[in-house]
Amino acid sequence: MSKINTDPKQIDEILNRGTIVEILPTKKEFREKLLSGEKLKFYIGADPTAKALHLGHAQQLMILENFRKLGHEVIFLIGDFTGMIGDPTDKSAARIRQTREDVENNFKEWKEQVKNILSFGDKDNPVKIKYNSEWLSKLNFEQVLDLASNFTVQQMLERDMFEKRIKEEKPIHLHEFLYPLMQGYDSVAMDVDVELCGTDQIFNALSGRTLMQKLKNKNKFVIASKLIADEKTGMLMSKSNGTGVFLDLNPNDLFGAIMSQPDGMIKPLLLGCTRISLEEIEKLMNLDNPRDAKAKLAREIVEIYHGKKEADNAEKEFNKIFRDKKRPSEIEEVKLTKKDYNLLGLLSETKLTSSKSEARRLVQQGGVKIDDVVQKDFEKKIEIKNGMIVQVGKRRFVKIVL
Repeated sequence: MSKINTDPKQIDEILNRGTIVEILPTKKEFREKLLSGEKLKFYIGADPTAKALHLGHAQQLMILENFRKLGHEVIFLIGDFTGMIGDPTDKSAARIRQTREDVENNFKEWKEQVKNILSFGDKDNPVKIKYNSEWLSKLNFEQVLDLASNFTVQQMLERDMFEKRIKEEKPIHLHEFLYPLMQGYDSVAMDVDVELCGTDQIFNALSGRTLMQKLKNKNKFVIASKLIADEKTGMLMSKSNGTGVFLDLNPNDLFGAIMSQPDGMIKPLLLGCTRISLEEIEKLMNLDNPRDAKAKLAREIVEIYHGKKEADNAEKEFNKIFRDKKRPSEIEEVKLTKKDYNLLGLLSETKLTSSKSEARRLVQQGGVKIDDVVQKDFEKKIEIKNGMIVQVGKRRFVKIVL
């Protein structure tokens, strides 16, 4: 059994780093609980709605690992049941239901993606993985009704996205009301002391606090961490905003994805997704050129997930392409069989663009080159030559082979 670390300095380093923004019922009570030496059970959950976790998940998992290092039990819960339903949080429309196969396919690589930030192999106190289908799939209708009786429709309608949908006369499905109930029951089933979540999940986490109080006469703490957002614009990191950074990226793409972040993302990412000290972060933020701080950030994140050698190589490759304006050392080869294509067809065939509209936009913006020559006519017929290099944007290249 691991010994609980009650060093106030180490506890305060976790609580005051700037990534935790709210603790319920109070930060004071939670800190006192940590100082008491009692072993607590922490958990964080994630629904498998995509094949890759992202840096937002990583920030929360790194906080979870900090509490594990103090000696507490921690659980990474994969919402393989709730993932089939879909969390309505911040959704203007109901999510499309996923099949069991979809969900299982999505979380297949998750453990591999986070193995460098969560200690699954620790001999004395390993991180545990649980799946909420283990208990949610076994509830019968009578039990669901008993759980639902602890909440009112008015409570559910207080959620911002439900209010918005009602005003816009958009439907709210009954199963969406049940989602907070299911997430709340996760706390009961695992008998946890603490749930860690993002600020967008506080409502669901408090549902678990309600059920813990009513069914187990137990107080559950809720710790809410910041969502990663641009300090200057407030824009959240997300795939739709073009700022999403996923943990399945190779070293070069991960380095490039960090370097393409706006300057307002540098400090939030340094705080939430690295182990760099607050003092060093302050120094980095005071550098004359923000690019230098961003390069340090990119190196640090790539090193966490891929190791120092890969981080060094990724930085060299990035500088080669962007600073020295050279081609990558390795370029993906694409075999083509036709002798010619129009430009849009070529971009589609090589999968350098995801749609014709994206291809047109990139051509119009001067973002497409063939053998270093900018292409301006998307209807132009391109004669295919062995070894020709097609480039889209600054980072995407393919080499044509016949």
